[in-house]
Amino acid sequence: MEFNVKKLASDAGVFFSRAMQFTEEKLGQAEKTELDAHFENLLARADCTKNWTEKILRQTEVLLQPNPSARVEEFLYEKLDRKVPSRVTNGELLAQYMTEAANDFGPGTPYGKTLIKVGETQRRLGAAEREFIHSASINFLTPLRNFLEGDWRTISKERRILQNRRLDLDACKARLKKAKAAEAKAALWSDEVEKAEHELRLTQTEFDRQAEVTRLLLEGISSTHVNHLRCLHEFVESQTNYYAQCYQFMLDLQKQLGGFSGTFVGNADSTSPAAAPSPPAVAAATLPAVPTIPVVPTIGGVPNTVAEGVLNPNEVKPPTSGTRKARVLYDYEAADSTELALLADEMITVYSLPGMDPDWLIGERGNQKGKVPVTYLELLS
Repeated sequence: MEFNVKKLASDAGVFFSRAMQFTEEKLGQAEKTELDAHFENLLARADCTKNWTEKILRQTEVLLQPNPSARVEEFLYEKLDRKVPSRVTNGELLAQYMTEAANDFGPGTPYGKTLIKVGETQRRLGAAEREFIHSASINFLTPLRNFLEGDWRTISKERRILQNRRLDLDACKARLKKAKAAEAKAALWSDEVEKAEHELRLTQTEFDRQAEVTRLLLEGISSTHVNHLRCLHEFVESQTNYYAQCYQFMLDLQKQLGGFSGTFVGNADSTSPAAAPSPPAVAAATLPAVPTIPVVPTIGGVPNTVAEGVLNPNEVKPPTSGTRKARVLYDYEAADSTELALLADEMITVYSLPGMDPDWLIGERGNQKGKVPVTYLELLS
């Protein structure tokens, strides 16, 4: 009991001494031991790393999970060390609604068939989103969070200890200065000077040791940057794969809808409203328009079958003007003999004919000719 009382009194004395030293430094009434420029740069770099890591972490969490209540729920589960329950993505929920609607409207109706096709693509998009979120969380968010909750806490702890050691050192310097001033007036104070010098040597040793420990931790920030750089590359790779999957899913859906949209219009029963014409593809809207020339379907070598959607490549003649060069963006496998198979990065000649679907062009490669999808091309001037 007596030991505990003495220890508490000693701790209180140390705390009071540090508080006095800190206050006098702020008021400019006491000298402060300054750290060297290299050490100060390490401290500034560490603070900068911590601050930006926090901001990047928080905003990435918002990107992956825009719903704030869902983020709070995940945070609580994580703090309770419990597995976060699986959550349906927005795409998967939309797919569920579309499928249920198709069953109510009739899966054999034009609208029902389209809802099923679009719903299936939304389900695939939702699954891709779930995979991306999982990958980004493991490969990017977790390392950032581990730094803030692990390495940074250790650095902060050692910096607080270093601050206390510095305050102790400066307090000892102040006491030694006072003892020497008193010694100059009375020889009886020589013991106090010796005691103050001994305390100063001890505190200086402790300060130097703690400064070295803290410096090594701060220099480790460079390794943290290297690790976070690797994680950033993995995050970008995951995001690239995710968006590439989404793009391919939408291209496939667009091709499917373009393949049987005309059938829907022709088979619509009398109780269903007439299907609206399919809007041009988004990608086609961003591409330069391909000039066409007025050609009468039955005159000039262009058969009526072009306007009806059936193409005989041997019967098509290119217009005298309006042809373009195009670079193929992706491999494309021809669905039938009227289409032209494509290989990524090859160059072909393209042009449009009256009555053609705006999402398609006529492509030529040597003696080969056939329809090609606009979304697979980069039109060149």
